[in-house]
Amino acid sequence: MVRDFAQKEIIPTIGEWDRKQEMNPAVLPRMAELGILGICIPVRYGGQGFDYITLGLVCEELERADTTLRVVMSVHMGLNSMALLQWGTEEQKQKFLAPQARGEKYAAFCLTEPGAGSDVANMAATARKSGDKYILNGEKMWISLASKAHHFLVFAKTDPAGGAKGITAFIVTSDMPGVKTGDIHGKLGVRAGSTGWVAMQDVEVPAENRLGEEGEGFKIAMSCLDNGRYTVATGATGLIRACLEDSLKYAHERETFGKPIGQHQLVKQKIAFMQQWYDAAFLLCMRAGWMKNQGVRNTRETSVAKWYTTDHSVQAALEAIQVHGAYGFSDEYPVERYLRNSKGGVIYEGTSEIHQLMQADYALGYRDDKPLRCELPAYDAEYWQAGPETT
Repeated sequence: MVRDFAQKEIIPTIGEWDRKQEMNPAVLPRMAELGILGICIPVRYGGQGFDYITLGLVCEELERADTTLRVVMSVHMGLNSMALLQWGTEEQKQKFLAPQARGEKYAAFCLTEPGAGSDVANMAATARKSGDKYILNGEKMWISLASKAHHFLVFAKTDPAGGAKGITAFIVTSDMPGVKTGDIHGKLGVRAGSTGWVAMQDVEVPAENRLGEEGEGFKIAMSCLDNGRYTVATGATGLIRACLEDSLKYAHERETFGKPIGQHQLVKQKIAFMQQWYDAAFLLCMRAGWMKNQGVRNTRETSVAKWYTTDHSVQAALEAIQVHGAYGFSDEYPVERYLRNSKGGVIYEGTSEIHQLMQADYALGYRDDKPLRCELPAYDAEYWQAGPETT
């Protein structure tokens, strides 16, 4: 169903929206209508009740069409909705998660700031307790769906001197006084998507909107990244596949020196590389998805999947352009868009360099993942697919 949606409704017009640098206003409502925005949320909370591997397959099909669609899944589902499923109270799930899963409300994730990206503990946003409210101040940057979202998962320091241990998570809504949003234009890639900023000035957030306990924000953010990175990895796998499939088609159609270019050895080499990269990427992602289904901590496995798939999506796009020759250098074919989109994947959700350091620390024994207070629940089909009336 998702593949049909992407091929029939997205691919024919995505080049036009990419050139406009605008998000097709029909995309989010259509994804909601198809149930994609709640694909792996339990039915009792308005979702479709599928497992985490299904989420990965959906992300692959969406990014096969265009990265902007998978970005929606990364922020709305991976970084926000799955965080509410993991850390939220029953009241928070009913109030915020259920409308998100039904696609009635769109959600975003607010961690990065103008001066704090990889160095999360250096964030400047603050949250001061005042009676039964928190007063939030700060600015978040590079926020996908910033101007489209109704709900934001915002991280701010309740203890400015506490470093990572002083960060707390909050659910903020776009209609709260003091919340302002805007769009960022002139991006290299993901141009048909929504990327922007969220500014908060003396925003009063009810204490019941705090996610988790005070000081648990860093742990919550890292658990969110485990989920967001999984969607990025599976999406990048789809991008590698797009490069491969488009190159295969062109290699059969284009002729030089009296034969299809697919019969030239160096073109074959590029095709072979892309096939190898896709196969390895798919298996790395499926391992991470299987571990999520089992309720097993998968930070290392998701990290290596994200690192490998995004790095090789860049390489696959470069090879695809080379296969297409001069046509690959123009927007007559989509491979140039694949290259521009692929560069985002090696930056967001942890740069490739951050993942290299993580993998080295795991191998050297310097890193040992401690259990969180709340782990992502293992997939239980009977529970996930049961209606809200079932206890």
